[in-house]
Amino acid sequence: MRVALFITCFNDTLFPETGRAVVRLLERLGHRVDFPLGQTCCGQPQFNTGYRPEALPLVRRFAAAFAGYDAVVTPSGSCAGMVRENHPLLAAADPGLRRAVERVAPKVYELSEFLVDVLGVTDVGAYYPHRVSYHPTCHSLRMLRVGERPLRLLRAVRGIELVELPAAEECCGFGGTFAVKNPDVSAAMLADKMRHVLDTRAEVLTAGDNSCLLHIGGGLSRLRTGVRTVHLAEVLAATEGGA
Repeated sequence: MRVALFITCFNDTLFPETGRAVVRLLERLGHRVDFPLGQTCCGQPQFNTGYRPEALPLVRRFAAAFAGYDAVVTPSGSCAGMVRENHPLLAAADPGLRRAVERVAPKVYELSEFLVDVLGVTDVGAYYPHRVSYHPTCHSLRMLRVGERPLRLLRAVRGIELVELPAAEECCGFGGTFAVKNPDVSAAMLADKMRHVLDTRAEVLTAGDNSCLLHIGGGLSRLRTGVRTVHLAEVLAATEGGA
């Protein structure tokens, strides 16, 4: 397959190792991965804060950058949901852009969706000898409905001890600009999430969105808990004797 990596702003700026992990993983499974240099933001910050006209040029740029690929894979349920669900809404009034979005948006996949639904694999040959818990992020859970896909992938990882996160479906309190606009509510939600993480006695908390992991990981770090946050892609890319 001709696969493109959509890295997202958050990962490109703060977590480049996650993108590298996606490439290592997909190449290990036999696929060539391209990185279109024309890609930028998907427009989610603008869309979610009411600046929809400002998001439209980003939709146009996205459709052009990823045209022609069999699949576009991203390590972010949040951004995959933005492209699949909201790009068509933004492009509806422009027939040319609407057609371009209709060609590209359905081929955009969050990583676990791509591995399980498109490639048909759950055992990716990973080795990760740690006690791990999984946090299902809101957009992946409620917008993309990835369901058990990440857990199916994690259960097939050799050496892992996977423990269930209590109240897993509760939001961590990040929500992008929500954490900025509602800091007290966000902090209270984070406190609940951290308590549940600590109840698992996990060494590592993993998820499909680094934005949520940054929020939770920051709180865990300030409390000096010793719990690390690691993106799902990095867990799945890990091999015995490797990273």
